[in-house]
Amino acid sequence: MRPDTPAENVDHNAEAARLERTAGLYPEDAEHLLLQAAAHRELAGDRPGATALYDRLLSSSEPLENPHLVRALKASNLWEYDHEAEARAIIDGVRASATRHPAPWLIVAESLESHDELEAAEETFTQGLRLLLGDTAEPPQSTHPLLYGRHRVRRMLGAAHDEWDTLADTLHSSSVSLDELHDPKRIWSLGSDNPAELQAEISRLRAELGAYREALSRPFPVAVLHWPAPELHELVSAYPSLATEYSSHEEHLSTIEASLRELAASGTPNLGIVTGTVPSYEAFAASEGTTPEDTSLLPQYATTLAARGRAEAWPPERGGVCWCGAGRSYSGCHGDPEA
Repeated sequence: MRPDTPAENVDHNAEAARLERTAGLYPEDAEHLLLQAAAHRELAGDRPGATALYDRLLSSSEPLENPHLVRALKASNLWEYDHEAEARAIIDGVRASATRHPAPWLIVAESLESHDELEAAEETFTQGLRLLLGDTAEPPQSTHPLLYGRHRVRRMLGAAHDEWDTLADTLHSSSVSLDELHDPKRIWSLGSDNPAELQAEISRLRAELGAYREALSRPFPVAVLHWPAPELHELVSAYPSLATEYSSHEEHLSTIEASLRELAASGTPNLGIVTGTVPSYEAFAASEGTTPEDTSLLPQYATTLAARGRAEAWPPERGGVCWCGAGRSYSGCHGDPEA
């Protein structure tokens, strides 16, 4: 949720201003861009400015993709500059909403935790997980931070391990176990005169920092451009020369999957798919001062969509719907190697 770049290396106010200008150019991506801008305002210490951006989104006439996330971020920010009562009211509202998105649950639970409301934080983590997991045998990747956070809070509370704590331990891939990372007595070792204890604590801190950076990291995706069937038909009808790039929709879909598998096999990380529309592509071509028939524009268009937060991760999570839009599971569609 937050840019993972040291404040001393970034002019966060300038970056926020740039993102706000970009949001004005691409209103369809305003939610994603303004949330980034608000994060930079917070990192710059301009918490009222961040609140103004959250309010701008919440008061917009355009529907938000995840309004509960915006409210959760606003609550977390408000509490940091002494608007506790308003923050608590918003947190109560987020919990009452029973949202099916993991991120708002994580934000409000961690906000409670950071202000030593450990019992309330544990209740919030548990409430969110109970809603999101149900009887799921394999929790989605997006819920893992909730499991880790719940484990951490329960460790601080001295609670005995339960099934979800064990599950968190199983999912955790660091060389240092969650029990060790979340040990509330670790702080004592920082005052030790024993070099071995200090070295062990440094190793634990490095592992924890690595996991935290991985959770925060949103590296720029290598994105492949996908055209839904109606859009591709409209594109080729309007610009017949592009038929050399897209001979058929079926071949287009097969080429996307093959390209992504080849990139994955070569070790390329963080792959994604962006979905194009003809009006958006035409506007992009006009902004570049060229014609939509210029095939060199297609990868640039894909990169621009990815930079605006439009990329969907590939491959989909286990049990997820296929990226092609057919409505089938990925494993039974383009994820089937025999298909």
